[in-house]
Amino acid sequence: MALKAQFYKHTLNFSFDAGTSRGVLKKKDSYFIKIFKKDNPEAFGLGEAGPLFGLSPDYGESASDKLNSIANVINSGDFEDLESLKLGLEEYPSVLFALESSILDFENGGKREIFKTSFYNSSEKIDINGLVWMGTPDFMQKQIVEKLENGFDTIKLKIGAIDFDEELKLLAFIRKQFSKDKITIRVDANGAFLPSEAVEKLKKLSEFNIHSIEQPIKDGQVEFMAELCEKNIIPIALDEELIKNSGKEKNLLETIKPQFIILKPSLMGGISGSLKWIQTAESLDIKWWMTSALESNIGLNAICQLASQLKNPLPQGLGTGKLFTNNFESPLTVKSGQIFYDANKKWELDFFKSN
Repeated sequence: MALKAQFYKHTLNFSFDAGTSRGVLKKKDSYFIKIFKKDNPEAFGLGEAGPLFGLSPDYGESASDKLNSIANVINSGDFEDLESLKLGLEEYPSVLFALESSILDFENGGKREIFKTSFYNSSEKIDINGLVWMGTPDFMQKQIVEKLENGFDTIKLKIGAIDFDEELKLLAFIRKQFSKDKITIRVDANGAFLPSEAVEKLKKLSEFNIHSIEQPIKDGQVEFMAELCEKNIIPIALDEELIKNSGKEKNLLETIKPQFIILKPSLMGGISGSLKWIQTAESLDIKWWMTSALESNIGLNAICQLASQLKNPLPQGLGTGKLFTNNFESPLTVKSGQIFYDANKKWELDFFKSN
């Protein structure tokens, strides 16, 4: 069986200035690998590496060069099997995610079916949170209203970039209309709080019945993070804290004892690495959910199907498909706070056929 591969780069353009505590995102590069049989190029597996600036160990040319080299190895035929290509990719989590996704897609017929779950055939819908990006108070309030009107019952606000009192007002705006039984609120600080202010800010946030806060302080402050988790003013979800600790899952989670962890396969060792984190977390009675790392619909589709395979009941962070003006059209559909795979819609992947 003669296998071939192609490497692609695609720059995704945000439809708005996406504010985070680490800066404003306007565009993002993603890298793709396509695997196919030489005599049947129409059926191909696709995988996406979407490393993030300031977070991914394999950001930029590191991911690009590695994924391109893997494509060249496949084309040369100098490998034992596709699984052998995964070896040595521990320092390239987004590349590993792309390779794992493309292999699974290829092995399942090259039709964007990553796992054989009920999600792919449209019968399963996954609950997701509605994401509210940082920006001016008016911009954030507009997003909140849109999410509520679109039927989301779990809202996630990115906080830490504007005045904290203004952020509290936005939370008050939600709570004046909806109790915690009607709307679940998650917040994501992306490490924005200083240790000296974290406890006081968490106390103020707790007045609004917050479900959880992601990464209140910067990663690497293990002892203080453990103290915050023990206080449990608001349940804490580790996010960035996990990125550089693949292989140290048990030690980290036993030390910090968070209430939740957030899994981003592109940052945390791909599909296989994410499964290790989940296995460790569940052994310690730590809950988890998955979220995208701003991939295009190709990477998002793989994460949705992985989440479906694992049957996690919590709302996932998978509502990012409409962030970009030049995403790849797909059957992924968000409606009433859920994402599902509408088999009546088609993938538009001419980019990968004509290049």
